[in-house]
Amino acid sequence: MSEGESPGPAPDPAVPTEEQVAAYLRRNPDFLARHTELLDVLQAPGRDHGEGVADLQQFMLDRLREQVAKLRESRDELIHTSRVNMTAQARVHEAVLALLAARSFEHLIETAATDLPVILDLDAITICVEKADSGGIPSRLHGVHQLQPGTVEAFLGTRRRCVFLADIAGEPELFGEAAGLVRSAGLLRLRISDSTPPAMLALGSRAPDFFEPGQGGELLSFLATALTSSLRRWLDLPEPSSPAS
Repeated sequence: MSEGESPGPAPDPAVPTEEQVAAYLRRNPDFLARHTELLDVLQAPGRDHGEGVADLQQFMLDRLREQVAKLRESRDELIHTSRVNMTAQARVHEAVLALLAARSFEHLIETAATDLPVILDLDAITICVEKADSGGIPSRLHGVHQLQPGTVEAFLGTRRRCVFLADIAGEPELFGEAAGLVRSAGLLRLRISDSTPPAMLALGSRAPDFFEPGQGGELLSFLATALTSSLRRWLDLPEPSSPAS
């Protein structure tokens, strides 16, 4: 240091020098493999600094490519899910409009049993009603199945609005002759009126995973609500005294 020149700041003993860092890395050649997050902040040297440096740069490039591939996969899954949801929503809306367009009670039942499977891409749809001494929905109609008392509660419990079953054998009691086709099912409660016995809408598909436990039931519950309102209107029945849970 020349005369009159002020001394620079003293090095901080708590901060390792470059030589110390380099020595540590030589003693721990797997350090970056154990702390790969540091590659996001390290500046990659050029390829003209030696074979080992070129390998490090290639490792960082491969890691970046892997991250980009994962992002693309997530994007594609999100797009696919959005398209599936939009298709399901459009189908349910079309099904509800078909129910609302029914010209009679018999036409409503026929629409539910015949038209809705085509609209919703299903293999079987039935309206299931427990047996009652009087009142309720006429059971001698195509698409209406009679159930033994307690069947609805056995499937849905006392409070659930819907349940979805995957990889099953179709129940003849629910689907009749179409039971052999059914491999997954959606069961939705139909709470029509206080004067009618318990009922539910049974949706069946030949795909084992078309319906799955835990899937969202908002759209199909909306369909069941529309069907319930239409049944109540054609049968001239009052609404239940308390809303369904």
